[in-house]
Amino acid sequence: MRVLIDYRPALRERSGVGEYTHQLVRALLRTFPRTATDGLLDLTLFSSSWKDRLQSLSDVAGARAIDRRVPVSVLNFAWHRLRWPPAEALAHAEFDVAHSLHPLVMPARRAAQVITIHDLNFLTHPERTRGEIRRDYASLVHEHARRADRVIVVSHFTATEVRRQLGVPADRISVCPPGAPDWTPRAAAPENGYVLFFGTLEARKNVGGLLDAYERLVVSQGPPNVPELVLAGKATDSAKPWLDRISHGPLAGRVRHIGYVQPTERRALYEGARLLVQPSFEEGFGIPVLEAMTLGVPVVASNRGAPPEVLGGAGLLVEPEDADGMASAIQRMIEDEPFAAESAAKGIVRSRQFTWDLTARRVFDAYQQAIDAHRH
Repeated sequence: MRVLIDYRPALRERSGVGEYTHQLVRALLRTFPRTATDGLLDLTLFSSSWKDRLQSLSDVAGARAIDRRVPVSVLNFAWHRLRWPPAEALAHAEFDVAHSLHPLVMPARRAAQVITIHDLNFLTHPERTRGEIRRDYASLVHEHARRADRVIVVSHFTATEVRRQLGVPADRISVCPPGAPDWTPRAAAPENGYVLFFGTLEARKNVGGLLDAYERLVVSQGPPNVPELVLAGKATDSAKPWLDRISHGPLAGRVRHIGYVQPTERRALYEGARLLVQPSFEEGFGIPVLEAMTLGVPVVASNRGAPPEVLGGAGLLVEPEDADGMASAIQRMIEDEPFAAESAAKGIVRSRQFTWDLTARRVFDAYQQAIDAHRH
């Protein structure tokens, strides 16, 4: 099976979609090596950028690489609006599957077309999006979802939304959640650990709501009794009011923004945390929740979107717009050590149900279903 994957989400700073893309490629190469006699997979990674080059990566060395010096915005406009040029023309090769890791298809002459939809927040709340996502996704996703031979989603929550909002029948959807990292659980929680938020600082992550909850704790409990809050993730333009806020008043000196965290540094970031708080208005999956559980970090997460599905009862769920409820949940995880330890232990067990090898097998099956659908 000859597969072309759009690797561009993983080309630069790997956020959720980029991490999913990179780890999926690794898992496909590991699970279906070219030397295998059963389930042979010939994988090609596609990249285009005017500035960034697709470097030789040792952990995806089994894949071929196609690197074109074409600006991302130019190619995306041509692909999304004009359905040109076909992937085969850019790669100078033929493929059985062309896989886009976002909701809009990669044009192809003969290859089956597969898209991955991580969430539909851009449809329900376009005001929380920016750039090309705001310009193209909402207006084109219905058509592209109909054109795709197979739609991959990362959670049952997203599968339900794709059926409800886009009208894609269940028999054209494959649920392929991400896997947990291959980390050994930490020996114990740090005595002076911090409260951790991990994700891009953007509107849908509800950073403002988290700051409201944390400020309530600082004011009611006193600064010495509340662990430091660490905001880890790239700041977008919408983050400016939050960054201004943490430099004044009761949050000054209590909240620290450390910016984007390289993949090689993420384990250490989690290991230093007392707990993880992910209060997003909506998540299609929530990779930080799974990563934290893998190490035994207790989790407080939003009760909206996919986090309840990922946690599976291994942590506390909160209403993202209820700052008092969020503050109470954080306080319980800090003060009730037996409960926090129980949540951490449940999280470790729960995380073992998510493996990248299983993801790879599900995606491979989706490719075969797309090929069959395309032929007929």
